[in-house]
Amino acid sequence: MPGGRLTQQERQQIALGLADGLAYAEIARRLDRPTSTVTREVMRNGGPTAYRADLAHRATEHRAHRRRHAAPRGAEAPPQAHGRDAEAVRAYEETLTTVFMQSGTPKMMARVMASLTLSDAGSLTAADLVRRLQVSPASVSKAVAFLEGQGMVRRERDERRRERYVVDDEIMYEAMMASARSTAQVAETARQGVPVLGSGTPAATRLENMARFLDFISESIARAADQAREVLHTKPGVPRQDTGG
Repeated sequence: MPGGRLTQQERQQIALGLADGLAYAEIARRLDRPTSTVTREVMRNGGPTAYRADLAHRATEHRAHRRRHAAPRGAEAPPQAHGRDAEAVRAYEETLTTVFMQSGTPKMMARVMASLTLSDAGSLTAADLVRRLQVSPASVSKAVAFLEGQGMVRRERDERRRERYVVDDEIMYEAMMASARSTAQVAETARQGVPVLGSGTPAATRLENMARFLDFISESIARAADQAREVLHTKPGVPRQDTGG
């Protein structure tokens, strides 16, 4: 199985495979590459609908150039805990960041979220994030404020009175509940427009249907989050109780 970076020709084959609707596993088989390599390549370069071989190749060269010049000559990446492969962790962090961005999270906020998620402690200080991401303290502060507003990050003080930004077991639950509340608010606002536009008119009917649809989605999200909440506190491989109703 070949190793090393993907060539421009391989990237062109990936683009053709995506255009033909092939699964990542099938594209990888044709390239004699691991499926994870193809998945990571596509997700960090626009996703399956926006992937372009030439743009992906240039972006990869740019990232490699930036990494070479970001660290002093002779500097080595800090050792990873638990014997992890530092390069593999870095590549996965880029992939996770890209997925967050495709879900609608702005780039800087996605980078901060990925860093917090992949830290074993589930928390980092502003100084930690500045050092890891090579950005300004102001950029970190703005990103954290956004994520906190979305219910995806919370702040706490450690024993040295430093402010830490935390992603813990409950954060995903709280984020889903915040999403449900936000969706319900949109539904209510849509419903308020029905009498304004005149019940039975095309526009009012559209708003009424939108409200009913979003009510159902909001209730479903909240119910599913409550039913699945215990998963966030269960270690992998440990059977959990059936929470289905």
